[in-house]
Amino acid sequence: MHETPDDLVSLQRLLDESFAHAGPHLLSIIEPSRRLSAVEVSDRLQGMRLLALATVTQDGRPLVGPVDGIFFRGSFYFGSSPDSVRLRHIRSRPAVSATHVPSEALAVTVHGEARPIDLEASEHEQFRQTVLDIYTPQYGADWESFLEEESAYVRIDARRMFTFHMDETSSGDER
Repeated sequence: MHETPDDLVSLQRLLDESFAHAGPHLLSIIEPSRRLSAVEVSDRLQGMRLLALATVTQDGRPLVGPVDGIFFRGSFYFGSSPDSVRLRHIRSRPAVSATHVPSEALAVTVHGEARPIDLEASEHEQFRQTVLDIYTPQYGADWESFLEEESAYVRIDARRMFTFHMDETSSGDER
């Protein structure tokens, strides 16, 4: 887990404020026993977690596609090609929504603003190392060159985050 105590306090505040503003239908589904705490979210989102990411087209239509999500210091990050349609949307209209749904037993949804980051900046050194730790074992040492030459990374600054979980015996599925 990469989160500091301050990150966990901020994340818990975000989760609590998000549920405080949720509508009655969502609250009827995600009752208190089905919510995750900041510590539980951080623990369950280790490594790469596939996200369905929605961006907004120029004419206001949502466009959803999968991205490799990395949860780091209480925020989702994802990579894409610098010339992708996704990043073109984000540069013009940064509002995004993303959901991690590995099964019916777990869902984490975030709504916020996507902000491109500079992986070479000293402030992102730990995140860059985390990315390398995740992908180098799978793709080999050449992956670092790919990261430097063909990737752009984005952080989602969350305005709202909702979590849902059921224990494995209720859902018939693993986390």
